[in-house]
Amino acid sequence: MHKKLVSMLVLFVAFTATAQKRLTLEESVMQQGRAFRADRLSGFQWIPDSHRYTYFSDMGRKLLTATATDKNAGEYITLTAVNAALGTDFKNFGSLQWKTKDVAVFSDGFKYYEYNVTSGTGKLVVSLPENAENAQFDAAQNKIAFTMGHNLYVLDAQGKPLAVTSESDSNIVSGQSISRNEFGISGGIFWSPKASYLAFYQKDQREVADYPLLDITTTPGALENIKYPMIGQKSEKPRVGIYHLQTGKTVYISPRKAADDYVTNLSWTPDERFVLIAELNRGQNSMDLNLYDASTGAFVRTLFSETAKTWVEPEHAAFFPSEKSNNFIWISERDGFDNMYYYDLNGKLLRKLTAHKFVVQEIVGANPAGTEVYYMAAGESPLNHMLYKTNLKGKSTLVTKNPGTHTVSISSDYTYILDEYTSSTVPSRSLLIDRKLNATVLLESKNKYEGYRMATSEIKTIKAADGVTDLYTRLIKPANFDPSKKYPVLVYVYGGPHAQMITNSYLDGASLWMYWLADQDYLVYTVDNRGSSNRGAGFEHVIHRNLGVAEMEDQIKGIEYLKSLPYVDANRLAVHGWSYGGFMTTSLMLRKPDVFKVGVAGGPVTDWKYYEVMYGERYMDTPSENQKGFDESNTLNYVDNLKGKLLLIHGTSDDVVVMQHNFALVKKFIERGKQVDFFPYPMHKHNVMGKDRVHLMQKILDYVMEYNK
Repeated sequence: MHKKLVSMLVLFVAFTATAQKRLTLEESVMQQGRAFRADRLSGFQWIPDSHRYTYFSDMGRKLLTATATDKNAGEYITLTAVNAALGTDFKNFGSLQWKTKDVAVFSDGFKYYEYNVTSGTGKLVVSLPENAENAQFDAAQNKIAFTMGHNLYVLDAQGKPLAVTSESDSNIVSGQSISRNEFGISGGIFWSPKASYLAFYQKDQREVADYPLLDITTTPGALENIKYPMIGQKSEKPRVGIYHLQTGKTVYISPRKAADDYVTNLSWTPDERFVLIAELNRGQNSMDLNLYDASTGAFVRTLFSETAKTWVEPEHAAFFPSEKSNNFIWISERDGFDNMYYYDLNGKLLRKLTAHKFVVQEIVGANPAGTEVYYMAAGESPLNHMLYKTNLKGKSTLVTKNPGTHTVSISSDYTYILDEYTSSTVPSRSLLIDRKLNATVLLESKNKYEGYRMATSEIKTIKAADGVTDLYTRLIKPANFDPSKKYPVLVYVYGGPHAQMITNSYLDGASLWMYWLADQDYLVYTVDNRGSSNRGAGFEHVIHRNLGVAEMEDQIKGIEYLKSLPYVDANRLAVHGWSYGGFMTTSLMLRKPDVFKVGVAGGPVTDWKYYEVMYGERYMDTPSENQKGFDESNTLNYVDNLKGKLLLIHGTSDDVVVMQHNFALVKKFIERGKQVDFFPYPMHKHNVMGKDRVHLMQKILDYVMEYNK
């Protein structure tokens, strides 16, 4: 009887193991953010001036509500009622924004409606032309600004487009992003606090070179020219316009020192009298924070200046904690880490609010009294994204106690906080935090990978090539990992600024396809080398004028660690990366030719002189200033070293890393008699998205597995 029971248990365990589903590659590429997405309070919003909140269910077709004191959710308003009142056909609540505790705003992108939840009535408040883009709607004042083509417009009192700019030359562009979205720029339209003024960015691109892209969808193919300022060449000339709605007059603010300096991080003072603009020199090592009169555009004063031997990179506009004061907070890494500095409008430093030895990442907001400022920061581990608060005397408090990657939403009176976080062990957990920082669980997601045979991930640290700095590593192993076997390895690399591959989040920041590859009896390995983000200036600025050098040294330290592991097959190492990771892949394959057997480089920078001014000159300066650095980083100079198999991939409509990079490298390989593989993705831009991404990952991973034998 005992033997029979044991046999049955063995059979049951074996059956359970074999019954586990295995990820398909298509699932791993397409479903990480869909079917496998952790449960969260989708569309969560606090209703203003209340402790009531709303969120979506049923794919956004239902709107649920609860309060901070009564968390039992019920349906609030129905789509049927909203559509009946507005005469619309909204399929879900996805566009809903709360204007007041009684009024919700809905939009289809061109028409904006208000719906009163108390009376059940609604109305159309704004209607845009069908060719309008970049709309910025001030819901409080029911005013909207938008672009059509290269010009900026507002709606007049009769709801007709009124031109703010009337430039006949399409190379002078208003109301859109400038500086190719560097310096934290994500748009070009800025309403003043009471919508009396409209500030906007304008860029003059007349001297910027055209760059040709081929549209193959027509017969014959058509040329699409984009403006692309390459390192060391003519750049755009920016300025800021301020339009006075009452008078219809516009004043302009140009850079004070050079026409192609950068103007960025625009902010309004709460009283609408002034705008603050950071002016950064083209060399990006000197910044002035300047104050201007909003009504005249006149320069008032420079509040302070910052300089650095490497670069100064303002990414956050001035933040005003109180609506009743023009004192503001500025985020700067002048002491080695992004911290918050409290100034008055004369430029006097009132206090350094934070003195963290970790990075302040962004300001979330301030309480109504303006006495407490809430902000996200890395905290004690750079893998985290945590919520803190500080008073104006500089006393900081950690609000989110659970290590991980947090997103928050705070009630309008700052009494309650919705905190949703993930970590290496938590798919997602939604908490309600009260003023005393007590937390109540509202929702905890189940593990959506339950029932699948999943690889495992481990995060460790190794020493950088400097022998001092800790680098984080992530190693993904097969679910049936056998330490007595020898496994091939794919090293996935990015390695550049503004990116962090390893985080304290579910799957440890990895893409799901990496877990699929591990299930094919692979190890997948990543190192966040020096130069990557969230570690402070000392960690990041080491790459200045020498892109690829410190990064490769650190990646090789990662390889040395891998080779020390008894289960790693040191003769079967492959490397893959995209964009900066493509630059790293080609650099490693050509400059460290005995390390990797296979490389796949997607959208790689191959010669930095072909890259854009704003990003490239920050890190490399110009060829005339740093020819040695450009020569050393240029992958074309190392093609003779190639030993392994190399696949180069590029989207043919890439407007970020233009195809000239890959074509130049392929041409050099041909000239030197070297065989490589090249695969284009027609009409795709800097990455391959949508259903074609499955084809891309199949191409990459098939290549790796075929030649890394």
